[in-house]
Amino acid sequence: MQKTKLAAAAALSILASVSLATAQQFPTRDLAGSIMWGAGGAMDVVSRAITPLVEPHLGKAIILTNRTGGTGAIATIYVNSRPADGYNLLYGAENPQLYKVLGLAEIDYGEFYAVNILARSVGVIVVRADSPWKTLKELIEDAKKRPGVVKMGTTGVGGLPHTVGSMLKSLIKFDVTQVPFDGEGPSITALLGGHVDFVPVGVGAAAEHVKSGRVRALSVVNSEPIPALPNVTPITAEYPEFSKYLPWGPFYGVFVKRDTPDAVKKVLTEAFRKGAENPKFKEIMESRGNVMMNISGDEAAKFTTKWRSVSSWVLQDAGAAKISPDKLGIPKP
Repeated sequence: MQKTKLAAAAALSILASVSLATAQQFPTRDLAGSIMWGAGGAMDVVSRAITPLVEPHLGKAIILTNRTGGTGAIATIYVNSRPADGYNLLYGAENPQLYKVLGLAEIDYGEFYAVNILARSVGVIVVRADSPWKTLKELIEDAKKRPGVVKMGTTGVGGLPHTVGSMLKSLIKFDVTQVPFDGEGPSITALLGGHVDFVPVGVGAAAEHVKSGRVRALSVVNSEPIPALPNVTPITAEYPEFSKYLPWGPFYGVFVKRDTPDAVKKVLTEAFRKGAENPKFKEIMESRGNVMMNISGDEAAKFTTKWRSVSSWVLQDAGAAKISPDKLGIPKP
């Protein structure tokens, strides 16, 4: 028995030494970052803004790749298939928190560790500048009169457009035709080209288009105006009942596999914390309508879990959930 205890103690000591050595050495080579959405979208913008500010704190480069498809599931599954060594980062938005309830994948952020939830945004519903609709109510009333005729750009089931649309449809009976695209950037391009009539997107992806006059913002998915778009009407001004879903919106984070060594997590967490504190990053986020968060670990897990609860039950109430949140053990908010 004594020999067994000594052997166990020795093994733990060796593991601790290896962990410490890993922390001291990590990273010894460049890292890979998989962005779950396409170029030009909000997740892509956030990823490419934070990365150059983090690299000096790691002493290595992070090679970014856009791995689009499956409402972010392609990138999520890819990173989850890689070794849990901290060298493969998932630059992800909120979408994996809905995979299970939508039957898209048997994975969510419960399989990952949040290195940093960098910022969150609010949604905004935009139309072309020459659109006949001046308010969200005008758009919805027209859609009610012409079921299936009005086209909405979407990023797939579980994305922001789909979720915002589900929220609205749970309160108001109207039908639109959803046209899927690989990210918010392509959906806005399609809007500008006249291929769709309106798109709900994150403020970060739409702000510059709104300011330039290329698109018109009908409503922000918030209970009050936001600094980035101060003259745009909050959705609750026209639909007060929407307040039960708020605050709600996209979030942008960086994740590694949950089983990554704690010492490596600590190195990554510290590097991204310092990067997010950089005034350049804060300025970029605030100029695009994002709210800074810069949280990690347990605090980040609490935030993402609450987000999953609200969104999952919104989809369930709207009849869009494939699997009841109840069966998945997701409590009502």
